[in-house]
Amino acid sequence: MPLKILSEDITRLEVDAIVNAANTRLLAGGGVCGAIFRAAGHHELQAACNQLAPINTGAAVITPGFNLPAKFIIHTAGPIWNGGNHGEENLLRSCYINSLQLAVDNNLKSIAFPLISSGIYGYPPRDALNVAVRAINDFLAEHDLDVMLSVLDKSLLNEK
Repeated sequence: MPLKILSEDITRLEVDAIVNAANTRLLAGGGVCGAIFRAAGHHELQAACNQLAPINTGAAVITPGFNLPAKFIIHTAGPIWNGGNHGEENLLRSCYINSLQLAVDNNLKSIAFPLISSGIYGYPPRDALNVAVRAINDFLAEHDLDVMLSVLDKSLLNEK
């Protein structure tokens, strides 16, 4: 199925899994990560994450969705932007590919992503969107999965 880009609250999407733009220690943070922890149930989600932490940048792990409409949460640690010449693009691409592969490995049919690393991690949103779209479309060329990308900056919606 084709990639759908939308501007929706990821914590309210009825999909098999949503992706958390996590930190490597899988601790509740700000932004989309904080929103996911609040919506899922902070205590339960943190307890599940503690059993899986730490993870490497670009890696992905899965937990139950707890109080979310989504059955699962896939946590991936995006790269911190450091000018673009320190492997950030490959690490960001790995976040998408590893999350998608984890969804397929768990027989999931639908997944929703935020725009990973584009908030406090400083990845330029347009560049992050380009990496996300390329990675997801490359994966979808060989896998049947319903993928949504929730972009909060509505000005980016007209670019893809």
